[in-house]
Amino acid sequence: MKKLIISILFVSLAVAGGTALAMKGMDHGGDHKNSSMEGMNHGSETMNGTFKHMAMAGDIHSEFQVMELAAMNMKDPDGKTHHVMATFSRNGEKIEKVAGKVKLVSPSGKEQLADLENFGSGVFAANFTINEPGKWGVVCLFKDEQETQSVKFWYPHMTK
Repeated sequence: MKKLIISILFVSLAVAGGTALAMKGMDHGGDHKNSSMEGMNHGSETMNGTFKHMAMAGDIHSEFQVMELAAMNMKDPDGKTHHVMATFSRNGEKIEKVAGKVKLVSPSGKEQLADLENFGSGVFAANFTINEPGKWGVVCLFKDEQETQSVKFWYPHMTK
């Protein structure tokens, strides 16, 4: 009986481990030019002019929102048009200290880079000028107290 229980446990662990390896890097939604994006994408959606994207980076759950500053009744002193906001959590707990950068790549290949600014309560953001229709690449590299991670996704600007 003891051997049977150990055998069942071993087979269960092997199947679970194989499933976890098969899912690593698997794309779970969104329309992407490249499906070899890092981490596990939980998907993207656009509602009321706000684009949302969720993804796992290691053991960190990340949520991003891309919003037009004008729709938020906000203006950027440098004339930037969009706000990229991010929140991070581990095991259901918000991560409130993160250092990071966000890079946007326009459909024509122009790049913009900005530091993630800490707005408090685990909310981080940066402003950008998004002025070309098409798919914009968004890359966020961030470090919490434990490790450095990255999230990559596509933001469809005026594509419909």
